[in-house]
Amino acid sequence: MKSRKSGILLHITSLPSNLGIGDLGPAAYQFADFLTQTRQSLWQILPLNPTSFVYGNSPYSSHSAFAGNPLLISPELLAQEGLLQNSDLTEAPDFPKHEVDYARVIPFKAGLLTRAYENFKQRQGEHYELQNFCRENAWWLEDYTLFIAQREHFNGTLWGDWPWELRTRQEHVLQDAREKLRDRIAMEKFIQFLFFRQWHALKNYCNHKNIHIIGDVPIYVNYDSADVWTHPQLFKLDENRKPRLVSGVPPDYFSATGQLWGSPVYEWETLRATRYAWWLQRMEQNFKLCDLVRLDHFRGFMGYWEIPAHETTAINGRWVEAPGEDFFNTLARRFPGLPIIAEDLGVITPDVREVMHHFGFPGMKLLMFAFSSDPNNKNHNAPHTYSSNSIVYTGTHDNNTVRAWYQKEASAEERQALFEYLGHELREEEVSWALIRLGMMSVANMFVCPMQDLLGLGEEARMNMPATVENNWKWRLRAEQMTPALMERLAAITRIYGRA
Repeated sequence: MKSRKSGILLHITSLPSNLGIGDLGPAAYQFADFLTQTRQSLWQILPLNPTSFVYGNSPYSSHSAFAGNPLLISPELLAQEGLLQNSDLTEAPDFPKHEVDYARVIPFKAGLLTRAYENFKQRQGEHYELQNFCRENAWWLEDYTLFIAQREHFNGTLWGDWPWELRTRQEHVLQDAREKLRDRIAMEKFIQFLFFRQWHALKNYCNHKNIHIIGDVPIYVNYDSADVWTHPQLFKLDENRKPRLVSGVPPDYFSATGQLWGSPVYEWETLRATRYAWWLQRMEQNFKLCDLVRLDHFRGFMGYWEIPAHETTAINGRWVEAPGEDFFNTLARRFPGLPIIAEDLGVITPDVREVMHHFGFPGMKLLMFAFSSDPNNKNHNAPHTYSSNSIVYTGTHDNNTVRAWYQKEASAEERQALFEYLGHELREEEVSWALIRLGMMSVANMFVCPMQDLLGLGEEARMNMPATVENNWKWRLRAEQMTPALMERLAAITRIYGRA
């Protein structure tokens, strides 16, 4: 984090593929080659945990803080291993290339993974690697796979509505469930084994090319998760093990009514009493998966907005203190160097800044906020105010693309501020690269550009609209968009500003 670097934000689901969704297969390796050829050294992704159609396919709303997303497993790599036939792939539906059609992709990929598991069971002498994986990961894998099997058994019912004995994890009931559902549990273990094997192979390939992976850890976990079911004492639940108080943020730039995330908030005193054991396990898992980790909603480790579970918006919440300094001291003792990026967007209090400074965590800067008429944004995001210990973005997965911001969101005053800062006016098609140049030339050690901005795309390429659950996380890159001209331009600007 101390040397000048640059890279691209592109989630795995957005990679090119003929099979409906980006995955850990050949296109991921080709994108790593693209990064190398354009002199980039950072690849930022979104959380790798399982997603659900029920929760809008958001990588920030998962059934597990530890498991990997089965949708990211590459059928092409499974075919190379002989776990699938080439005909399994050629018979794929005609999926759209520009977006993910989750309603069709999910059952298609599930069918392929079931077929791969049936083929794997017929093999002799190849199960020791799977057995080793299961033994090494039993501390989370046993509960997660049972949770998934039980959830399917109850047709997707929330665990808080399961029979009381199962909801409260009475041991004899868990044993009965493991026995009755052993085949489904075994298949889910196999699926997780495939994910982690494919992910670590890709990460090793990237690291050998001097590409560092920036991962993303949401501060909260979904109520409908193995984590809350397994560790209810770590969350603010009622006597029926339903959420009592839930997470969100008050009204801000993104939403006039705030954001009601709905995840249960932590019992931080209980976590402190365990010396944050669950969080230590979570961070260790993510440090194995990625080289740097962005902690989403970093402010929430010092103080968080909690909302009564019955509320329909985030307006009627309150701020509660959290033991952030003690928490990060504990992490620092376990993980020297703490390769963490603090997501510190929005209104940040002095105690948050103090913790970031004490531990040397780089904060985030958004260039599209630099020309805002809101003085809170302007004062902290203008490029001449950056410190070297920062990571600069044109925008994030939660923002519109730069081009769409300029077209639809920037006021005349903000456009004029941009022109004055640059010293000249711009045409619409030039805006994305103007901000890329500002980020590249800045003093910040790290600069990351969403792939959509590198391509100069409009609103159709937006990844997520906060506070909505439909039509998000769909955008996909097409292979033909990575043109030689684009590669030459990116490599040149990276070299010019000392980030190659």
